Amino acid sequence: MSVDRQFANLKEEIRRIIPKNLDITAIEVEGPTIVIYSKDFDKFSENANITKILATELKKRFDIRPDPKSLENSDDVEEKIRAMIPEEAEITGLYFDYDTGVVMVEAKNPGAIVGKGGQYLTDLKKSTGWNIKTIRSPPIPSKTINDVRGYLRYSRDERSEIMRHIGRRINRAIIENGEQFVRMTSLGGFRQVGRSCTLLMTKNSKILIDCGLDPSSDASPYFNVPEMKPITDIDAVVITHAHMDHCGLLPVLYKYGFDGPIYCTPPTRDLMTLLQLDSIKLMFGEAKKAPFDASDVREEVLHVIPLQYEKTTDIAPDVRLTFYNAGHILGSSIAHFNLCNGFHNVAFTGDTKFEKSWLFNPASTRFIRLESLVIESTYGGHNDMQPSRMDASEEMCSILQKATENGGKVLIPVFAVGRSQEVMLVIEEMMRTGKLPKMPVYLDGMIWEATAIHTAYPEYLNSQLKTKIFQQNENPFLSPIFKRVDTSDMREEICHSPDSCIVLSTSGMMTGGPVMEYFREWVDDPNNWLMFVGYQSENSLGRTIQRGRKEVSLTMKGGKSLNLEVKMNVVTIDGFSGHSDRKQLMNYISKLDPRPSKIIVGHGEDRKCADLASSIYQKYKIETKAPQNLETIRLR
Repeated sequence: MSVDRQFANLKEEIRRIIPKNLDITAIEVEGPTIVIYSKDFDKFSENANITKILATELKKRFDIRPDPKSLENSDDVEEKIRAMIPEEAEITGLYFDYDTGVVMVEAKNPGAIVGKGGQYLTDLKKSTGWNIKTIRSPPIPSKTINDVRGYLRYSRDERSEIMRHIGRRINRAIIENGEQFVRMTSLGGFRQVGRSCTLLMTKNSKILIDCGLDPSSDASPYFNVPEMKPITDIDAVVITHAHMDHCGLLPVLYKYGFDGPIYCTPPTRDLMTLLQLDSIKLMFGEAKKAPFDASDVREEVLHVIPLQYEKTTDIAPDVRLTFYNAGHILGSSIAHFNLCNGFHNVAFTGDTKFEKSWLFNPASTRFIRLESLVIESTYGGHNDMQPSRMDASEEMCSILQKATENGGKVLIPVFAVGRSQEVMLVIEEMMRTGKLPKMPVYLDGMIWEATAIHTAYPEYLNSQLKTKIFQQNENPFLSPIFKRVDTSDMREEICHSPDSCIVLSTSGMMTGGPVMEYFREWVDDPNNWLMFVGYQSENSLGRTIQRGRKEVSLTMKGGKSLNLEVKMNVVTIDGFSGHSDRKQLMNYISKLDPRPSKIIVGHGEDRKCADLASSIYQKYKIETKAPQNLETIRLR
């Protein structure tokens, strides 16, 4: 059956369900969403159950929009909206789109616009005839968020055409005869940490999960395997989170001709845009040729379809995707796939943390159905046990007290996303409660901008932090102890200041970035401290220093070498990792509901993958595999 015939049948079903007295002017497909236009938008607003009934009966996502020809003038509507919305909402902007009939209201407190049970929002829709939607204004302005949202508004015609193309592809006819199968090919990130990439295949669809780079080398995923050709046959890319080893080469796909959608959470979209654009700048500064440019990142943004946690969506004719919290970084997801109408269900954990952290709730363990699981093993070795978050914070406090009481300076290399914000929360509490004297905590690199994005999505933070922000009006990220380093002169001043301070700076593995400038200036003073709080990959400078090397050689601009003697104190604080340790990984398996019949282990060094796979089988009697890159496994 053709796409047009299938869509015609779907329209008939929609018209059958919707009451005859409601005027439907058009039914269109937009990505995974079916859009219904009506002159009676106010009546649809009065009966919110219609959308639920459509979704339940037809297993599709629906959006009801006013017919563009029936919309009031935007100036009159803006005046009406501002008069109706309570002042405590603190509106920061209104954006009108006549093509979709949507007015996006940006506010510091969007909950005040929605009202109890959504009543304010319903009244606004009835009164204005527009589809009112809300977004949160970041308390710390984010250039990335502003740029992404602005670019999507500017490119709405192109975006609409892309969404129509994606929608037709999702609703295409499928081959129903013959044997069903589900298999996965490991293209990167198996028996290693880096360049995570997996191809998931059914008889009708191809889904790419993650598309990362290797932070310690120039290696990329195996894009040249036969299963990846032609690249236009890939239905969708699913990104579990924004770290570069999972999304760093995503823009390259568009250079190769891919024109399909990308699915991730809203914070992941913004964070990965930030990190990818920054990687271009870093490579340019190091006289390296970047594998993609800013135009490829913009193309990527146009193709992103953001999804909330636990909202199931069709992403291919026989594939449904649901994201669950992974507890790793902001917006990180466990990607659950329902394949071939329930024929097989598989979840990819991405990077996961099964412990409540200072930022996030622990990773989700409950799924409706689950036959296969692909799990990480970064700390899957039998000796990989980490202290609790509380123990880690007490150890950090003790070292910071010791380091700063003698006028020392503390340099903490951190990843801009995740570890930075956790360390910020811990230090803020130490200084607020008097455990540590107040002193400046400098944020260098992308940390400030990444933190701004965190403040825009408080609903993704853990329950305790959300309560602080929403109900107690206390946002620890806004503490005055945090100082943004935004010029080279300021960095130079900090480096030569005689006062104690703490510096959080990228990159987290000391493979480049502003952290190297502080390191060069402070490395020869035994009063100073270098504190590692995150994973250091093989061959990185961070791992070399962590292992006790007392002399290191740095390559300067122009190719010259600089030899440095490491006199500063070097310490590693375990317990801040966003990855589950061995005990947590095993505990995660025990808590899965339902328990899978097959587990695939990846994202870990060779011996750790094998060790964890063996232990899972011995303890839980679940079939396990720890494949090499380029292996294909039939899941069913």
